[in-house]
Amino acid sequence: MAQHFDLIVIGSGPAGRRAAVQAAKLKKSVLVVERGRRVGGVCVHTGTIPSKTLRETVLNLSGWRERGFYGRAHRNKDVITAEDLRRRLHITLDHEVEVLEHQFARNNVTCVAGAARFLAPSAIEVTGENGEVKHFHGERIILAVGTTPYRPADIPFDGETIVDADDILELKRLPRSLAVIGASVIGVEYATIFSALDVKVTLVEPGESLLGFVDRELVDEFIHDLRDRGVNLRFKSKVERVRRVGPQACVIDLEDHRQIAADMVLFAAGRKGATDTLNLAAAGLEADARGRIAVDKANFRTAVEHIYAVGDVIGFPSLASTSMEQGRIAACHAFGEPAQAPPQFFPYGIYSVPEISTIGMTEEEVREKAIPFETGIARFRETSRGHIIGLNSGFMKMIFAIETRRLLGVHIVGEGATELIHIGQAVLNLGGGLDYFVENTFNYPTLAEAYKIAALDAYNRMPQRQPSAAIFEAPARFVAKAG
Repeated sequence: MAQHFDLIVIGSGPAGRRAAVQAAKLKKSVLVVERGRRVGGVCVHTGTIPSKTLRETVLNLSGWRERGFYGRAHRNKDVITAEDLRRRLHITLDHEVEVLEHQFARNNVTCVAGAARFLAPSAIEVTGENGEVKHFHGERIILAVGTTPYRPADIPFDGETIVDADDILELKRLPRSLAVIGASVIGVEYATIFSALDVKVTLVEPGESLLGFVDRELVDEFIHDLRDRGVNLRFKSKVERVRRVGPQACVIDLEDHRQIAADMVLFAAGRKGATDTLNLAAAGLEADARGRIAVDKANFRTAVEHIYAVGDVIGFPSLASTSMEQGRIAACHAFGEPAQAPPQFFPYGIYSVPEISTIGMTEEEVREKAIPFETGIARFRETSRGHIIGLNSGFMKMIFAIETRRLLGVHIVGEGATELIHIGQAVLNLGGGLDYFVENTFNYPTLAEAYKIAALDAYNRMPQRQPSAAIFEAPARFVAKAG
C-alpha cells in the first residue's frame, strides 16, 4: 500500500532542499527522494561544493595567492597529489551532508534513498540500492532532479584519461597536461583550477570566445590573464574525435586537421537533465532533447497542474542560489501561500581562477537598449589592499545611466569577485546610483574601495549636474594617498 504525503520532492539538491523545508514549515507532510547514497544532490557531491572546494584547496596548496610577491615558482607544498585534493574534499562534503540531514530531521522531513519513477501523475515507486521497491502517493510533486554531464556516444569516456565533470573529482593522479573541451562555466572553472597547479592546459571551444553572457570587456581581461600564464586557447575549433593513444596519452583531432595532445581530456560541453529514468510519460510530462522540463517561470508549474519542476532541470540560469529560490516559490505556490518573487537581477558567480561575478546589464545589453551610459573602472592593483595581498590583475567595471545616474550593472574579475558583487547587488536592486558610491565611505584598505574608485572614474566623465561643482578625484590613479 502506498504511503501518502502532502508533498513529494524528488531530488535533495539546493532546489529540492529549499522546497522540502518550506513545505514542512507550512505544516505539510513532506517526503524527499534521493537516488544517491547520501542527501545533497549534484550540488554537494559532484557540482558546486566539490568544484569550489577543489579550487580553494589548489589555491592554498599551490601558494597561488602569494605568487604576486614570491614569483610564479612559489608553492606552499612542493609535491601536490590527487590524494591531497580528495582529502579536503571529503571533509567538506561530510560536513555539508551532516548539516543537511540535521535540517531535514529538525523539520520532520522524511527521506528515502532510491531511484524514483512515476506510475501515475500522483504516484511514484522508489527502488532502493538493494532492489527493494516502495510506493508513495503525493498530493503535489516537485521535481528537483538536477543534471548529469552530457556524454556524446562518440567520446570514449574511460574515467581515467578521458573524463567528464563527475569523473574529474575522483582522479587517482594529476596530469601533466590537460585538454578541456568546452569553454562554458564548468570548462573554464576546471581549466583555470588545473592551470593554477601548473598543469599545461589547452581550452578547446567551437565558438568565437568564452562565456558569452559575460560583459565582453571582462572576458577580454580574463582571456589576457589566461594567455599570460600559458593557457592555450583554441577558439573556432570543432572536435572531430577524441582518441586514447597510450596509458596516459590522448589526442584530439580537430575538424581543421590540427591535433591536440594531452595526458588527459576533460569533456565539459554541456549537461542534460536527469530525467531519463523518471518515466515522465506516466505523469503526462515530457522532456526536451537535453532532458529539461518546461515550466511557467512565474511559479515553476509544469504542464500538469500539481507537478512542479525547479533547479537545473529547467535550464538557465542553473545556479544553486537561484535554484533555492525556485524551490521556495514552487512550494509556496503549490499550497496557495504567497511567495514574493526574487528581484529582477541576481548575481552570477564563476569560480574560475581568477573569479568572475556579474549582476545587471552588460555594456552590450545597455547599447542594445540605446540607454545613454557611462562606465567606471577600478583596477585591483591600484588599491592598497590589492597591493598588500599581491594582486597584479583584476578589475571592477560599473555601468551608470547618464540621465538618471542609476546603477545598471556591476562586473568584476579578480580575487573575491563573488563576495564583492553583493554590494553592487544591494544598490542595484534598491534603485541606487552613482551618488551612493561617491558620497559613502568604505573601509580602508579593502578591495571594496574599488566601488568608490570606479564610481569616481565614471563621475569624472559624466555630464555634471552643477557646472561649478568640484571634480571628485579617485584614489590611487588621481591623488596621493594619505600617509
